[in-house]
Amino acid sequence: MKKTAFFPGSFDPFTKGHADVVNRGLKLFDEIIIGIGTNTAKQRYFEIPEIEKAIKRAFQGDKRVKVVHYDDLTALVAQKYGARFIIRGLRNTTDFEYENTISQVNRQVGDDLETVFLITSPQFAPISSTIVRELHKYGADITPYIP
Repeated sequence: MKKTAFFPGSFDPFTKGHADVVNRGLKLFDEIIIGIGTNTAKQRYFEIPEIEKAIKRAFQGDKRVKVVHYDDLTALVAQKYGARFIIRGLRNTTDFEYENTISQVNRQVGDDLETVFLITSPQFAPISSTIVRELHKYGADITPYIP
């Protein structure tokens, strides 16, 4: 049976840290679906088509990675694509507190949907989409932070 994982996020933008989570997840799963979600609490900085294109370029030629965008409950979307797992990257304990709560709700909504936490590789721990957006907004070079 194929093991499919869903990797949700706003990915605004998709960073090297996100790419690291996908690459490491591919050692555990047969397929990863990257879901660019709508976060009602956030104002998007980069447009979804731009983000989708960048992610597809980062995994060009790897048929195990698919990219979708969605505006629904993450657990329901994961199930729609046949994923039994959700992957999340954790940089610190603050991330864990936030993600742990969400994972419990996803499990209730998604009937046996398991969340797998991957600890961020040390070289990517300081990178966040928020920091990359700030750098970009003020004209700094963001290429060291994005795939």
